[in-house]
Amino acid sequence: MPTVLGFEGSANKIGVGVVRDGRVLANPRRTYVTPPGTGFLPGDTARHHRAVILDLLQEALTEAGLTSQDIDCIAYTKGPGMGAPLVSVAVVARTVAQLWNKPLLGVNHCVGHIEMGRLITGATSPTVLYVSGGNTQVIAYSEHRYRIFGETIDIAVGNCLDRFARVLKISNDPSPGYNIEQMAKRGKKLVELPYTVKGMDVSFSGILSFIEDVAQRMLATGECTPEDLCFSLQETVFAMLVEITERAMAHCGSQEALIVGGVGCNMRLQEMMETMCQERGAQLFATDERFCIDNGAMIAQAGWEMFQAGHRTPLSDSGVTQRYRTDEVEVTWRD
Repeated sequence: MPTVLGFEGSANKIGVGVVRDGRVLANPRRTYVTPPGTGFLPGDTARHHRAVILDLLQEALTEAGLTSQDIDCIAYTKGPGMGAPLVSVAVVARTVAQLWNKPLLGVNHCVGHIEMGRLITGATSPTVLYVSGGNTQVIAYSEHRYRIFGETIDIAVGNCLDRFARVLKISNDPSPGYNIEQMAKRGKKLVELPYTVKGMDVSFSGILSFIEDVAQRMLATGECTPEDLCFSLQETVFAMLVEITERAMAHCGSQEALIVGGVGCNMRLQEMMETMCQERGAQLFATDERFCIDNGAMIAQAGWEMFQAGHRTPLSDSGVTQRYRTDEVEVTWRD
């Protein structure tokens, strides 16, 4: 019964998780929250992670009721992500692996989301909509790779939402996306925004530029409310995501859709995806904020699969990479 400890810290979340044979034994997490109207800078985020990561490690071991002797492998996020936070976590993972004399595994962040989603929901071979602050991809598994069928050609959907939140000075606590979702529920007017789907790919930078340009003028003249703008932005970008996911499902002949990534917590996105799946006679799988949002257990779970398949990361190759595509990983643990 291998037990894997996973470190995640690719953006503003820092988490340490413990997984044993498909059971999440611990999954504590902290979030670096900045003032309204601001984002998080790599250096500041890395300092936050360094300040709390050892406490999180102890918290995870205590919650799981384990000691270092019970851990069989140390997994960490190799990428993609922000450089400084990735490095700060990788250094700790390497150090712990050497101190405890455990094998090390560098995990692709995106693959971690997918494997966690599959574990928690029981989805067998879904078309995956991966939506977060740094990534937007439609993925399906084929011949030992997670193949990318469509993706953003500029910024991620989560980044679009986060940057719009700064325009309206929406709080970053617990997250700007969550607060936009709550405001959107009170929106009553749909403001027409650019809808940009290019084949299987999507673009969010034009929508963001447009709404940044008109937001203050429309609010000042009373044409709409902040809630209306949140509602309109969500409806538009989520419709784009549903469209390309449905197209990928049709291409693959898939009867399952799985939403992963931090934006996947959004109940309106889940509702729109559920409607599409029902119309296709397909099934939607999604998780809640414990596992959608970046967390250590997802890295531990992907690490567990890799460990069982015989993967190991030598110390000489245990760096990080900010650009690490989902389809670069050879998925040897699936048929």
